Amino acid sequence: MQPIIQTNQLTKVYGMGDVQVTALNGVNLQINPGELVAIMGSSGSGKSTLMNILGCLDRPTSGTYALAGQDISNLDKVQLALIRNQRLGFIFQSFNLLSRTSALHNVMLPLVYRRQQKLSPEAREAKAMSVLEAVGLADRAHHVPTELSGGQQQRVAIARALVNDPVLIMADEPTGNLDTTTSHEIMALLHQLHARGRTIVMVTHEPDIAAQAQRVIVLRDGQIESDERR
Repeated sequence: MQPIIQTNQLTKVYGMGDVQVTALNGVNLQINPGELVAIMGSSGSGKSTLMNILGCLDRPTSGTYALAGQDISNLDKVQLALIRNQRLGFIFQSFNLLSRTSALHNVMLPLVYRRQQKLSPEAREAKAMSVLEAVGLADRAHHVPTELSGGQQQRVAIARALVNDPVLIMADEPTGNLDTTTSHEIMALLHQLHARGRTIVMVTHEPDIAAQAQRVIVLRDGQIESDERR
């Protein structure tokens, strides 16, 4: 089985000369298809840096990162942007929806920016609507974010993450801005996606959320302190 994520001696150093901070220090990590993984760590542990590299938002200083078998360690910004659009889906704590744009058109955005296998406007709308239906929001498709609850906005964000059929879903504190009841609803949706074979990696500082993952990785001082399967 080819790993979705494979890193080898991944290192990230910020700064120059005498003022250097090592955010990641030789991280070796393998995540296989269909895993639901939580990444935890205190402030300064390196978890955000790791997520940025895994999400193709940054490049390592040294070491390698292969995404679904493709070494992307040395790709330039344009190439990384293409990988993000084609192969990754992102879910953010703050939802990151366009405030004056309907739920439907927020979900359609990744399809609009897709450079390969472009779809017609009608096909984009149909696909976006089908994904909104999958997350239970078809009836709110034409509402803007301010007309939606926090949980509904996160469902729109999840639909947007799914619309390009990514190999990996990256969730950065997906329940961080939600109350307890809504957090449970969003986690239930992520579990449904996981049950359908989706590979999900999420950063969280909430132990009860991490406990719902099948694997919990804890970072400390830029290294993996523990990696437990449940």
